[in-house]
Amino acid sequence: MRRLLLLALTHAAALGAGFALGIYALPILTAPPAPSAGDVGAAAGSAQFTGEFRRDLKDSDFLHWGEGTVSVSAAAIALMGRIAPGPDYKLYLSPEFVETEADFLRLKARMARVGDVKTFENFIVPVPAGIDPEAYTTVIVWCESFGQFITAARYR
Repeated sequence: MRRLLLLALTHAAALGAGFALGIYALPILTAPPAPSAGDVGAAAGSAQFTGEFRRDLKDSDFLHWGEGTVSVSAAAIALMGRIAPGPDYKLYLSPEFVETEADFLRLKARMARVGDVKTFENFIVPVPAGIDPEAYTTVIVWCESFGQFITAARYR
């Protein structure tokens, strides 16, 4: 009986670890090719504002982080850098700088959702018509599925 219980526990642990690894690896395996440095540089060339994703934000940790230069124009938001891989990332513009999940949730109704972030090294996200980046100060990457703050950069 004891052996059966040990066997069941080890199999459950292996199944749990495999599931967690799958959640982490699936977005990496299914991500489209990242834009080249030249493409990001071209998008950044028309930027009105820039900011920096940093790893040392309050709610950033070894699984939720970003680093690099964010360029913001009326047409697109581009990152020359990296963000931690994960599922269902969304790019938001916020009227205030946030670096915690609680602050994000408090301000979410006043934010503009720009679009999906599908790549983890460099990205270019088109700004939809009707969103004016000059009305905001901060770019945020948020994991919608898990309600996780990933990173933010103040650009104004």
